[in-house]
Amino acid sequence: MPAAPLAPGKSALRRRLLLLTAAGAALTGGRSFAQALAPSPQPGGDFPNKPIRLVVTFPPGGSADAVMRLLVPRLNDKLGQPVVIDNKPGAGGNVGLSLVAKAPADGYTLGLGAAGALTANVSLYAQMPFDPVKDFKPVGMVAATPFVIVGHPSIAARTQRELIALAKASPGTLSIGHGGNGTAMHLSAALFAQMADVKLVEVPYRGSGPAALDAIAGQIPLALVDLPASLQQIRAGKLVAFAVTSAQRVPMLPEVPTVAEAGLAGYDSTGWFGVVAPTGTPAPVVARLNAEIDAALGDEQIKASIRNLGAEPAPTSPAAFEAYIQSETKKWAKVIQTARIRLD
Repeated sequence: MPAAPLAPGKSALRRRLLLLTAAGAALTGGRSFAQALAPSPQPGGDFPNKPIRLVVTFPPGGSADAVMRLLVPRLNDKLGQPVVIDNKPGAGGNVGLSLVAKAPADGYTLGLGAAGALTANVSLYAQMPFDPVKDFKPVGMVAATPFVIVGHPSIAARTQRELIALAKASPGTLSIGHGGNGTAMHLSAALFAQMADVKLVEVPYRGSGPAALDAIAGQIPLALVDLPASLQQIRAGKLVAFAVTSAQRVPMLPEVPTVAEAGLAGYDSTGWFGVVAPTGTPAPVVARLNAEIDAALGDEQIKASIRNLGAEPAPTSPAAFEAYIQSETKKWAKVIQTARIRLD
């Protein structure tokens, strides 16, 4: 017997189901219709599910490397995956960050860069292996390292105003040591000379420590160095501290004024370093990394340990860090152009 015809209502329902099934197959390329309707997973939703490589653009034992090694155990615990430090120093940070710029944008390769590679090097070098703006997504700043202008006790000045007056009385005779050509200390010294309208003989050293040692020995009258290289000598009276370069006084030397307080309004210069990821890294991944780094920097024990290294914790949102990088790039471009500094 022929099959009984479907009732009109059932026939219409069957046609609609067939049409929906065919449309679902066409849209999903063979996936089930239920899969097509399910929400797509968010990029980086299971992040991290394997170890994270952190390219540190400084040698082992330096302050930036030491700070990150304080954070790593906390990050390992909270992320559930190991953060592996890979030290790649060289060319003012360009060597390490060039590796990060070429890495997959998935959050599993990060870079720890500083003011040089992320802001100043584009003005110092004619050829760069990456574009600091286009090739990186800022994750967050980690810490800032104020510098201090010091002198041998024999110098005939005890305040910044007296120092500037001495330099103006004998243009081009006072020398000032710093941590190396193109470093934040070098640029800080150049900015000081420009704002004070004095001519100083800038002497580059291979790091802050050697510059401080020569100032202690009287080989050079002045030096602009970081706090770890000079703090104990200042406290012992072996160096005179004229001013710190940061916008605020530092807790380790509360009696020492800032350069701005001591007469050069608007002066502000610190070393700093922060974490960046390759451009294109998913926003949820960047947000997760930023949140965990900031939380670690907020730990009281970690903060105290960072300050003992002469640095100041500086948790920063990705957006604020990006804006800061852009403003610092413009600032140092002007200083470098005026001082005619090139590293080619």
